[in-house]
Amino acid sequence: MRSNFDVLNKNTFKMSDIQQLKDFTTQVRRDILRMVHAVNSGHPGGSLGCAEFFTVLYQHLMKRNAGFDMNGVGEDLFFLSNGHISPVFYSVLARSGYFPVKELATFRKLNSRLQGHPTTHEGLEGIRMASGSLGQGLSVAIGAAQAKKLNKDNHLVYALTGDGELQEGQNWEAIMYASAKKVDNLIATVDLNGQQIDGSTDDVLCMGSVKAKFEAFDWEVVEINEGNNIEAIIAGMTEAKSKAGKGKPVCVLLHTEMGNGVDFMMHTHAWHGKAPSNEQLENALNQNPATLGDY
Repeated sequence: MRSNFDVLNKNTFKMSDIQQLKDFTTQVRRDILRMVHAVNSGHPGGSLGCAEFFTVLYQHLMKRNAGFDMNGVGEDLFFLSNGHISPVFYSVLARSGYFPVKELATFRKLNSRLQGHPTTHEGLEGIRMASGSLGQGLSVAIGAAQAKKLNKDNHLVYALTGDGELQEGQNWEAIMYASAKKVDNLIATVDLNGQQIDGSTDDVLCMGSVKAKFEAFDWEVVEINEGNNIEAIIAGMTEAKSKAGKGKPVCVLLHTEMGNGVDFMMHTHAWHGKAPSNEQLENALNQNPATLGDY
């Protein structure tokens, strides 16, 4: 059991490994764009912004068993709370060996296992939680982390939420609970891209300092200012792992750019949930040449 790139020591991490992760990320971006375009539906902005994070998580960071089962005993677990960014999740799962890459072509189609939000009823490998309404994933991750403690399983539980999603009150109940119960095998990442479907998070419902809020709830906080930089994510997530198991849950604040990798999708909330036209797709794909082969 090991991650695909089991080289956590920064001094031994080769440039060829970094390039491999970057190539993987570029292909994931192509997958996201083509999946959303094919059905004229989906959420490319946040998916593109989190491509590096998911790549590092599944291709470097998490300890994963060879097969998949819902219990996840003896391996790290991940829960996606902001499930509308399913395109990036599906692409990384497929290209990490959970299900055939060709199945990406069924995204959001009738009778597909790859619905707009991940679901569990179709038995899609890699999916442990359905994510419809926002704000619930952190609670599920905390429950899974506590179950691991009860079962004497020393592996970690990871979760991802969006910054706009933190406007949902259930998150703050969960955040309070995790620190009170010392759920220190949990690493929760917040995608801080500053955008949501109706505009900037500051304009819709300003939350002030997210870092100060987590610290006030007695969490350890790690900040990754370059959330679209592979090396920065590796360094930040490795630091987060080093803080686990010390009596406090860990929060990672990941500063990303919505639509990253496609110039006309960046610096705006417009691509939160909009598919590119034929011409826009061609433009975007030209900015992200194929590296691993299209599905």
